[in-house]
Amino acid sequence: MLFQPLYRTITLLIFANQTKQKSTMKKIFLTVSLCALFAAGAFAQGMSGGVKAGLNLANFSGDDVGDTDMRIAYHIGGFLNFSFSDALSLQPELLYNSIGAKADDQDGDMAMKMNYISIPVSLIYSFGNFNIQAGPQFSFLASAKAKYTEGDVSADVDMKEYFKGTDLGVNIGLGAAFGKLHASARYYLGLTDIPDSEGDANWKNTNIQLSLGYALFGK
Repeated sequence: MLFQPLYRTITLLIFANQTKQKSTMKKIFLTVSLCALFAAGAFAQGMSGGVKAGLNLANFSGDDVGDTDMRIAYHIGGFLNFSFSDALSLQPELLYNSIGAKADDQDGDMAMKMNYISIPVSLIYSFGNFNIQAGPQFSFLASAKAKYTEGDVSADVDMKEYFKGTDLGVNIGLGAAFGKLHASARYYLGLTDIPDSEGDANWKNTNIQLSLGYALFGK
């Protein structure tokens, strides 16, 4: 039966006891990020901004995930860059970020599509045209859907209520800038479990993000 594999997979995603408590870590991140942005605006020697987009190579990690494959998706948004010197700058971004994972069995394929509004804040150290970047990322869940496909038939299930509304993690990567054109490759590691349950479900987001950006003003 077509929907039996879907039901089995969905059952693994649903947890009986849900909680809506906010973690102290998320509050600290928001407070520190706001302070950093105000400080950046006050002490920056220059500011630039633009648009960026690119490829996401996303997956889940954790003991409770099982066998999953990378999901190829995308991100798009904008950035501001506050420079403190020729070498050091702070770059907050606002991105629509599509991630998740894929899985398959003998009956069909399953894709978990997790769409977030993400706010990465990266400290960037530049040397020549290249740079190293790292920093935290806070995300708000916009939608979560499970799509099961068997042959030419597919079914979508809304899964947003079974996942936490926020996600917190860190980015680290390399970048390059040639005039107004920017490129970067970053790895995102989620620090918080994403199922909305009271149990200790070990299930986090991971993502390899490849981006191209263009500065609309400033350097």
